[in-house]
Amino acid sequence: MRYIKWAIIFLFWGTIAAVLNYTLPQQDVVRVVKTEVRRVDFGENSIFWAQQDTGQETAQAVNRDVRFVETFRPNGKPRVYRNEDTGWGWPPYFKLDSSNLQAELTNLVSTADNPKWVVLRHYGWRNQLMSIFPNVVSVRPVDSPDVRLIPWFNIIFLTMFFAIIWAIWVRWRRFREARVDPVLENMEDGLYAAGDAIEEKSSRFKKWLDSWKSK
Repeated sequence: MRYIKWAIIFLFWGTIAAVLNYTLPQQDVVRVVKTEVRRVDFGENSIFWAQQDTGQETAQAVNRDVRFVETFRPNGKPRVYRNEDTGWGWPPYFKLDSSNLQAELTNLVSTADNPKWVVLRHYGWRNQLMSIFPNVVSVRPVDSPDVRLIPWFNIIFLTMFFAIIWAIWVRWRRFREARVDPVLENMEDGLYAAGDAIEEKSSRFKKWLDSWKSK
């Protein structure tokens, strides 16, 4: 039972960590080299795509046009993003301006000889095997790729999140000690008492049988 308990705990917190890692915003310093629109066929990875532009047909489609942004990092490695509205759904970024954002990104396209460095704020994962791309939320130009990025939102959010979890756990522990544990102890005492009574009656019955055998 101990292993099952720890497996459930690990699975629970692992799932929460994965959801937070996917949903919380991240920032990358990159150089935009190309923006384009591609026709994407959705399959088993459709859960990792957002939706059509807000105001368009909302019916689930097997394929549609998706805006993409091709970039390079300061270390020379490529990084590809998608640019989709999140609308009023999940994650709650309320992104409604993917068209305007694509225009901004196109305007920031640069070459290796004359680079324009930008900070892309995004969420999501990049997985080549499953064809998953992070979704760009906003962009801002910076003077150099050495800019220091401090994830203030994530720091504040995680601090509040774990503070709430701690408060709930403390209150649950106090409630358990005051209400649940005494009930369980009374049930346990009752079971022990019932067991002792059964054992005592069994002993008396055995003595009665032995008395008859001796006659």
